Amino acid sequence: MSDTDWWFLDLALLVAATGAVALGLFSGISGAIRVLLAIPLVLLFPGYALVAALFPGDASGEQHSFDEEQTGFDKSALLSGGIKPTERFILSIAFSVALVPGIALITTVTPWGVTAEPVLFGISLLTICLALIGVLSRYQLSPAHRFEPTRVIVPPIIRQDQSTPYNRTNTRPYNIAIAFGLILLIASAGFAVANPVQPDGFTEFSVETSDLDGETETMYESTFTAGEPQEVPISITNQENGDRTYTVVALIQQVEYGDGDEVTVESEAELTNETVSVSEGETHEQPLEITPSADGEQHRLVLLLYEGDSPSDPAVDTADQSLPLPIELE
Repeated sequence: MSDTDWWFLDLALLVAATGAVALGLFSGISGAIRVLLAIPLVLLFPGYALVAALFPGDASGEQHSFDEEQTGFDKSALLSGGIKPTERFILSIAFSVALVPGIALITTVTPWGVTAEPVLFGISLLTICLALIGVLSRYQLSPAHRFEPTRVIVPPIIRQDQSTPYNRTNTRPYNIAIAFGLILLIASAGFAVANPVQPDGFTEFSVETSDLDGETETMYESTFTAGEPQEVPISITNQENGDRTYTVVALIQQVEYGDGDEVTVESEAELTNETVSVSEGETHEQPLEITPSADGEQHRLVLLLYEGDSPSDPAVDTADQSLPLPIELE
């Protein structure tokens, strides 16, 4: 079987490797193996597929002289539109570095956001599509002008070609330095993508509001009867990048309002103290039953949220979040 029968070998292997690597990453592999799998998928595969689509030809194609009298580098040009293997490798990395941020930008408008899974899926899908386009581009060329991976036996980045006036200087040390720099770039970027920095988490703590209409005075039930139990519907949304346990404390305070936002607490009593567990990304809704027993005017209900257990003397200053709700006692 001749070399021309294997002109699509590199792209076939690229598609297979992309699928295998993506499957391994999505299966939950972690640690150093995850980094090693992510490196070629992020910084080589998509760029190589794009280069194959843009440059399907072999750089060893025949040349045509445009001007027999002209000398220098502009005397002839390649008809095949190909590039050398070294250029193909370097462009693969450069195009990958350019494509991956674009894919990450697109994921910002998806419901999943910029997380590892949609980014890796986008990279894999783009790589496979570009590889198929590359196969079609090569197929349209004549066999003599196609890029065939089987012709590349020794990596040209370390191979010494025949002596010419332009390569009499030993370039091997420079080529090795470039290769080493590219390896460092691939390793650092692959590690960053395989282990993305988790955004700072947060918790949403709120009171469920009633249906609003033209007669609504407050967005929550603000009238209570002393000595009678009443429910206050609360909502806790966990966006802390992990399961959390919370403690909700309800205080009834008798306050004195001063100038501006000044509030003086005359007395307070703890009405309830409850612990709830909320899974990552979930919203917990719960009616908090309270029974105020204080008399007098100018009261407020204060809901305190603690991550974990609450202290023995809960207060607004020690709580992770607090909701002061002015109420009326009948």
